[in-house]
Amino acid sequence: MNAVLREIDGLTPLPYQRDLVAYLKSMEPEVWAWASSLSVQEQHSNDVRAQLLRDTYRLTHASHPQVYALCEQALQRLQIDAPITVYQANGQSMNATLFYLPGEVHVVLQGPVLERLQENELLALLGHELAHYCLWSSHDSDYLVADRVLNHSASAHISSSSYAESARLYGLHVELYADRGAALVAQSSAVAIAMLVKVHTGIAEVNAEAYLQQALELDEKAGQLSQGTSHPESFLRSQAIDMWWRQDPQLDSWLECRLRGPLSLTRLDLPGQVALTTITRGFIARYLQRPELHSEKVTTQAQQFFPDWQADFPPVDLATLTTEHLDDSVQEYLHYVLLDLALADEDLREPALEQAARIAHTLGSQEGFLKILKRDIKLGKRELANLTRRTAGGLSQ
Repeated sequence: MNAVLREIDGLTPLPYQRDLVAYLKSMEPEVWAWASSLSVQEQHSNDVRAQLLRDTYRLTHASHPQVYALCEQALQRLQIDAPITVYQANGQSMNATLFYLPGEVHVVLQGPVLERLQENELLALLGHELAHYCLWSSHDSDYLVADRVLNHSASAHISSSSYAESARLYGLHVELYADRGAALVAQSSAVAIAMLVKVHTGIAEVNAEAYLQQALELDEKAGQLSQGTSHPESFLRSQAIDMWWRQDPQLDSWLECRLRGPLSLTRLDLPGQVALTTITRGFIARYLQRPELHSEKVTTQAQQFFPDWQADFPPVDLATLTTEHLDDSVQEYLHYVLLDLALADEDLREPALEQAARIAHTLGSQEGFLKILKRDIKLGKRELANLTRRTAGGLSQ
């Protein structure tokens, strides 16, 4: 793929970003309308201009012609038609930030960026920041509005923890999008990686290939889930840049594994809530596949989960509910869904517990379910043994 096609087709929002935008527009239309309003935009613009004047030193074309020449090169490669202004902020750590204003590009440098980065690395840094502008100004500014909604909700502490987790994950994906802009503008994944490591560590010289190998070794040994609050860890970002540049078909699934991990109650985000709701509906439908369990009491219990419960909801494919997709907290939650259904009608206790145990066995978590029966409803050893024999697999207690 040539550079022009990469610039047009390659720099697109990541799947997680698209999912969150779709969720917010559909589920939070009033909040979305507020965040899109002109008054909010004007207030933001006024705040940005005041902060830039107060906290930075503005670089001019006359004093820094080389910087502005690189800016023009980056603007052209990302097909941005807007005036750009560069500023220097106080601080020793190397960094750069885009202050977004519609139709204007404002990039603030921090630390000895101009002294430490080579020309192509500075070009990559500018590409990273200008990619933020691409994201915020394209797609009817949907991704800017989503960022505004998520960060406002998380910082105001007026919403659930799922909003805070969604804001965190959205920010991580935004940085990965911008990293792709760095590679596009530098026309090199290695330069983008070297720039990233230099800015993060402050080291003068970086061998991108050696660092990428270091990152791959860590990933192979640990397979760590990102703990980043605003940016993914450098070893994850470097791999993501490399995989995207090579058009690795496993990139999306790798990112899903490394940034979000399996569905978990302890870090449930907004798309995760939707997924868990769908799983729960399908799980109840799977349990009710045995016609003899369709009593009025069991139906009432299903309606405690979903007031609009309909018996024709499609059952979930249990093969999709593996430990790769669900962590222990969700497995335990599903066990308690089974328990609530199994105990809903005392007249159906025996076949209901057998159906629940069979489903748990298919999930590979029968032992955990039987422990809940022993602990929470005081099922005796004989009853547990009989139940185990009636379900496939016969796990010992």
